[in-house]
Amino acid sequence: MSEWYYADAQRERHGPVDAGAIREKFRQGELDLTALVWREGMSQWQPLSAVAEELQLLVQETTGIDLRSDYAAIENGTAPEPAILSAATAHSPYAAPGSISIDSNHVVAGGDIVHAGFLRRFAASTIDSLVTGVISYALLIPLALVMGVSVVSMAGSEMANVGAMLIFYALYYAICILVPAVYFGWMQSSSNMASLGKLAVGAKVVRVNGERISFWRAFLRYIAMAGLAVVTCGVAMLVSAIMVGVSERKQGLHDMICDTVVVDKWAFTEHPEWQERGLGTVTIVVLSLFGLMLAATVVLVIVALSIGASGFNH
Repeated sequence: MSEWYYADAQRERHGPVDAGAIREKFRQGELDLTALVWREGMSQWQPLSAVAEELQLLVQETTGIDLRSDYAAIENGTAPEPAILSAATAHSPYAAPGSISIDSNHVVAGGDIVHAGFLRRFAASTIDSLVTGVISYALLIPLALVMGVSVVSMAGSEMANVGAMLIFYALYYAICILVPAVYFGWMQSSSNMASLGKLAVGAKVVRVNGERISFWRAFLRYIAMAGLAVVTCGVAMLVSAIMVGVSERKQGLHDMICDTVVVDKWAFTEHPEWQERGLGTVTIVVLSLFGLMLAATVVLVIVALSIGASGFNH
């Protein structure tokens, strides 16, 4: 006899029960055709509609569906398994035991949560800065060329030149702010819930309860961070870095304003044990490269100052 498991409307798992119990719950309205069920031999949890024939569900006549099957085949386990697995089911959070399945819209509360610390977030920020920098300059270079041609063509008018330069700087700052804001808004509100940098280090941005954030929340999160940095002349960035390092949820000022946290990609899922508690390989590599570049820059500055001082003495 096959033993079945099912998920109720609150996504709580129940079982094992026999096929008769599933049929009875369906007929009493406790389960509908969208309810997820699983038995030994299935690769994934499936909606009840996919196994309705196997379970011989008798749907109300008003639906126009009458599903029957051989009870004996059901009971002895020889009934054929459904061969079709819908795309929605393939990404169900109720995957068969031992399989890996993540539903980005499903939040599992109450589990252990690993918050991304300062070094992990710094590595992600370094990657994202490269990405947004390339995109921004890809837009700024053509703009600079166009504005340069315009200034040359208006060489005889000083007021026109000043106006062109003001327009250029307005567009420059708009691109530098809006490009990363749109980038973070789009990436962090996607199913990945993470920018390319955070994907690389295995982190994601969510609400404090684990829910996916909206585009505008992610957009304004970056605006809040940039705005605080400008208004405080960078002091807010230092304060946020300290807060990320010492606070319980590792939230920066912009996180607290927007009700967000940065956590491991497996946080708020059914596999919290897969969370990375250390820095991770990508973070270590990025930090190492950053350290080498910083050391090289310091050496070059020292050499330049030495050459300059030597030339001045001569």
